[in-house]
Amino acid sequence: MPLPRPSLSPAPAFLTGGGAMGALMRAQDWSASPLGPLGTWPQSLRTAVSMVLGSKFPSCLVWGPHLITLYNDAFRPILGAKPEALGRPFDEVWSEAWEAIGPIADRAFAGESTFIEDFPLVVERHGYAEQAYFTFCYSPVRDESGAVAGFLDTVIETTGKVVAERREGFRLALEERLRGVTEPRAVMAAAVEALGRELGASRAGYGEVQADDATIVFDACFVDGVDPLTGTFALGEFGPESVTRQRQGLTEACDDVRAEPAQVQATWAAIETRSFVSVPLVRDGRLTATLYVNFRDAHRWTADEVALVEEVAARTWAAVERARGESALRQSEAHYRALFENVDVGYSVHDVRFDEGGKPVDYCVLEANPAFERHTGLVDAVGKWVSELTPGIEQHWIDANGHVLLTGEPVRIENYVEPLGRWYDVHMFRTGEPSRHRVAVLFNDISERKLAEGRLRELNATLEERVAERTAERNLLAKIVEVTDVMVLAVDLDHNILAINTANADAFERIYGVRPRAGDNMLSLLADQPEHQAQVRAGWAQGMRGENVTFVEAYGDSDRVRPYYEVNFRPLWNDAGEQIGIYQFAIDVTDRIRGQAQLADAQEALRQSQKMEAMGQLTGGVAHDVNNLLSPIMGGLDLLQRRGVGGEREQRLIAGALASAERVRVLVQRLLAFARRQPLQPQPVDVGSLVAGMADLIGSTSGPKIKVVVDAASDLPAALADPNQLEMAILNLAVNARDAMPEGGQLTISARSDDVGRGHLSGLTPGRYVRLSVADTGTGMDEATLKRAVEPFFSTKGVGQGTGLGLSMAHGLAAQLGGVLLIDSRPGLGTTVELWLPATSSGSVPVERAIGPEVDVGAGIALLVDDEELVRVSTADMLAELGYQVVEATSAEEALRLLGDGLVPDVVVTDHLMPGMTGTELAREVRRRLRHDRVLIISGYADVEGVAHDLPRLVKPFRQADLATSLAALSQARG
Repeated sequence: MPLPRPSLSPAPAFLTGGGAMGALMRAQDWSASPLGPLGTWPQSLRTAVSMVLGSKFPSCLVWGPHLITLYNDAFRPILGAKPEALGRPFDEVWSEAWEAIGPIADRAFAGESTFIEDFPLVVERHGYAEQAYFTFCYSPVRDESGAVAGFLDTVIETTGKVVAERREGFRLALEERLRGVTEPRAVMAAAVEALGRELGASRAGYGEVQADDATIVFDACFVDGVDPLTGTFALGEFGPESVTRQRQGLTEACDDVRAEPAQVQATWAAIETRSFVSVPLVRDGRLTATLYVNFRDAHRWTADEVALVEEVAARTWAAVERARGESALRQSEAHYRALFENVDVGYSVHDVRFDEGGKPVDYCVLEANPAFERHTGLVDAVGKWVSELTPGIEQHWIDANGHVLLTGEPVRIENYVEPLGRWYDVHMFRTGEPSRHRVAVLFNDISERKLAEGRLRELNATLEERVAERTAERNLLAKIVEVTDVMVLAVDLDHNILAINTANADAFERIYGVRPRAGDNMLSLLADQPEHQAQVRAGWAQGMRGENVTFVEAYGDSDRVRPYYEVNFRPLWNDAGEQIGIYQFAIDVTDRIRGQAQLADAQEALRQSQKMEAMGQLTGGVAHDVNNLLSPIMGGLDLLQRRGVGGEREQRLIAGALASAERVRVLVQRLLAFARRQPLQPQPVDVGSLVAGMADLIGSTSGPKIKVVVDAASDLPAALADPNQLEMAILNLAVNARDAMPEGGQLTISARSDDVGRGHLSGLTPGRYVRLSVADTGTGMDEATLKRAVEPFFSTKGVGQGTGLGLSMAHGLAAQLGGVLLIDSRPGLGTTVELWLPATSSGSVPVERAIGPEVDVGAGIALLVDDEELVRVSTADMLAELGYQVVEATSAEEALRLLGDGLVPDVVVTDHLMPGMTGTELAREVRRRLRHDRVLIISGYADVEGVAHDLPRLVKPFRQADLATSLAALSQARG
């Protein structure tokens, strides 16, 4: 005998359960409401309310011309501190945002589903007004006549994502801004300004504690509506407790100083501050600096805001120290360089080379100052060995270097260098580690003192050499300018070319097709290219103002070559200090600019991927709840139809309701396909035969104005796919193609096999694939439409002409099967959609057809396990009509207790996802205890992956015929 069921609550069945909101609805007197008493509510309203109360997602139903608000427990936190909104007009509940959401509600009443991302709302909660962001969908709900009577608002809060993206953008911008700042005070000012603006603060600043540990100097301050806080202050003015915490390195965050008696009220009042955060820097046990943020009014600090202030403080301290270190290094280097460059004493560093016997045989000049050249006459000596620089130099000079290096003893020598013809006063000493073989040399040319009698002769003899030195210096400079990759060009004030190097001439010719030379007029060379002439004239005009100018710009024709250059202009002066022209240094930065653009594209692709994943989770979750709610609806209607309840009119209504429920089931399957959570039965499929078999159906669907061409390769391997889902995807793509060709055209369906290598096609692993293509000659899509083509509910067909789920369903199906969907489309040139499906070496198998509902499934005891009461009641009625004696259990644990008490069922029908033990785990235990396999799993989408492949399953929602077919299959398998 079936177990007795509990007595029904006196409340309407559609309000059963529903948590706190269900209880409120049952308790409320609705007689004065525009909806009227509960007993008079139409079935469409009851069904919609039942769906809302049963959903785990924040959901709100807005009904009727008065916009009456009905919602579930999950929606209540979104209201924040608002009064209870149950039964109130929706435009009154959201009056502060109605200007923005009112038109969206109007579109919903017009029958249009709307999806809004990251909608900003100020919500009163936690005692404060908070800026929050929500992603929501308004879906029309129709009454018994098919008219839109309300809409369903499904919401998910995205505040964390929006704030995280904004904070990440701020961090990147701050890092980029601080990177180019080299002066410590400028670093402080840039950091506090960026932080103050990001938080919308009244004041943000940076101060450093002085050596007396009693005063602090604030150098940098950003303000908005209050006076700046700069100068020297006593630490004690902020209170001893505050100073103690600061010295301990503890961050202080105060929402309202007036609410904390320990705060120094007079100090905060004097600087117009009620809320603050202060982050100290303690180094070597000493309070060194602090970064603070003030608000003029009370402000509730979030953990995210405090963490941001602490992060900016750490970055600011690091940047300040870096700037100070770089400044000190620059000063040290400048001091050393000035001494090195300007001292009149010759200076050089030598690397000594020894032979195998340890005798010094040569030395190399590693470093030399300008005085080295003046005293020796040796040009470009660095990097050369002395035997190369001065062939025949006396051995005693090499020996002296070796002696200093080996002994570490400094040497002072006055001697003559025969190859140079000079006398030198030389001081040698070892520098660095002995293993480095470094000898430093300070020397002066004392030839005049030693050879006074031959000074005139020496002067004449060296005159030619000095001229050669100067000439060599100029030649060296010219050579450097000529061979460098940097483009150098100098012109006079009339744009006549004074000098140009090869790199600049090559680039000019590559861009403009003409090669410039010294003496040419740069503008005349571009006389037949007026657009480029104007760009060059404008760029050089900036430099001719006598200022140093730097900018980045692209030059040349876009259809030829158009590189980017970083251009630096400097004025050219004569000896009288008058500007006579301008010279230019240009660097090709094309790769850098394009790399930045590629980085931006990659970041945009990442954001799009994250958005699609969030949409998939949302749609998949909604589909799961709808499946659970739709099961008892379909089961009840199916029962009424089979029993012939009512007259002809009532049967028509029941048939219409069943047809609508079937459409909802198809819609849910498409949502599940997009979310990649639909239950699939992958098997080897002959795609060519499948497409050929659909040709007539596609032709009749497309109409006489469209020519349908089917082209499948004869050597196609089998594809691993679900044939039923694949047929639906092909039909959806064909319908989309038909709608894109209102004036007629050609629809081509083709199938080919392709081998994909590593990295050849994004999203696919290497291997063999069947490429199924659906191509049309229709209107095509622009770039913006193409980017959103696979989003659920996105459609360009207009209200009532499509659900916007065709492409998203095909996209999800391909991804779930391990393939990919690709779209190629251009406005006016048509669209091609390709489904890439993994090929398999297994032979294709014919599609098994469902067993008819008239099959005798037998009788006996059926153990029914489901935690959803409405689903359990409906399924129990179906089983009873099929001849089973039904025993019900609300959980897997209760079912096991019944088995332990001696119950031996002939068949077990169980939901999968239940609190505690799942249906799959229960099936394993039933098989172990009863030694038979007659267990049927019924499931929504979310638990499909948890169901073992060897367990038969039936997907919600289902009718009695579907249940009978599944039970008959169990019987055949057992036989």
